[in-house]
Amino acid sequence: MSATDMQAKKNREGSGASAQIQRVGRFLSGMIMPNIGAFIAWGLITAMFIGTGWVPSEKFVLLVDPMILYLLPLLIGYTGGRMVYGQRGAVIGAIATVGVVVGSDVPMFLGAMAMGPFAAWCLKQVEKLWADKIKPGFEMLVDNFSIGILGAGLAMFGQWLIGPVVSKLVEWAGNGVDVLVENNLLPLASIIVEPAKVLFLNNAINHGVFTPLGAQEVLEDGKSLLFMIESNPGPGLGILVAFMLFGPRMLKAAAPSAIIIHFFGGIHEVYFPFVLAKPKMIIAAIAGGMTGVLTGTLFNGGLVSAPSPGSIFAYFTFTPPGGHVVMLLQVILAAAVSFAVASFLLGFGREAKRENEAEEGASETTAVPA
Repeated sequence: MSATDMQAKKNREGSGASAQIQRVGRFLSGMIMPNIGAFIAWGLITAMFIGTGWVPSEKFVLLVDPMILYLLPLLIGYTGGRMVYGQRGAVIGAIATVGVVVGSDVPMFLGAMAMGPFAAWCLKQVEKLWADKIKPGFEMLVDNFSIGILGAGLAMFGQWLIGPVVSKLVEWAGNGVDVLVENNLLPLASIIVEPAKVLFLNNAINHGVFTPLGAQEVLEDGKSLLFMIESNPGPGLGILVAFMLFGPRMLKAAAPSAIIIHFFGGIHEVYFPFVLAKPKMIIAAIAGGMTGVLTGTLFNGGLVSAPSPGSIFAYFTFTPPGGHVVMLLQVILAAAVSFAVASFLLGFGREAKRENEAEEGASETTAVPA
């Protein structure tokens, strides 16, 4: 075994901080990666059928909100619960996630990633209390009622707690961005905006903070850089290209279609699962976002309105005359920096190779002889 393989094994099995972080990262990745296809499906429907999409449709656009508000969080909560306690954990994970979903007005992916595994863990601990103590014939009755009663309680708990917490997070993020805008520290806004985007608070910040302030600047200056802070497709493009070239097998296969939906369709949410699967990628997103905003600050960039969705086509549409070179520079440099940082964080493919080998080794270990 090489020194690199020994170190990788130590990181997977050790008890140090590095091992703990890697285990958490793999667990989060395990909730997201099996559901990438669902995110792609939602992205395609959104890019095609919303009012500013490729082929707007009043009928098919009705699929957009239920999928992002309900289907995708439920899939994540279900998957997280299954990872902790099998099929029974999956069921109670989905039940608890419903409470989180209805407790907030924004997509509750973070809440689902917390409540799904937590609910399954609670069920697992509760059922240890009467393991091997149930009289024959009553097992199904006890099993069903344990999930039903505990699941109902956790759903109500999620609704009661998560909604206020998320609302407060949005308020704090908005206040933080306001302070940076008022003090002419716009590039630093990416430190708040990019993590908030990945937690699907992007629309709350964009339409709640940047759009009103940007509209006022347009009246005074004819354009505003504020419209380009959250909506720049460059950081997400760089991250997706890095995954396409250097990511683990499943994410690498999904990246090309996500690039099309993100960059040309303007649906940035399709790259958020890639960052959630590898949380350290938020560094690449912040670096790319700051680069784009700094470039716009130095060269007086800006748009005349909020691009919705944030595609490169919308950017061309809302760029004022004479501003297209700066706009392209903002997008290209943001993408280049996020790609460079993301590629470095992915080890230029070395990390993916180790993960793929580990998966193959696990498959061989668990294979049943013919």
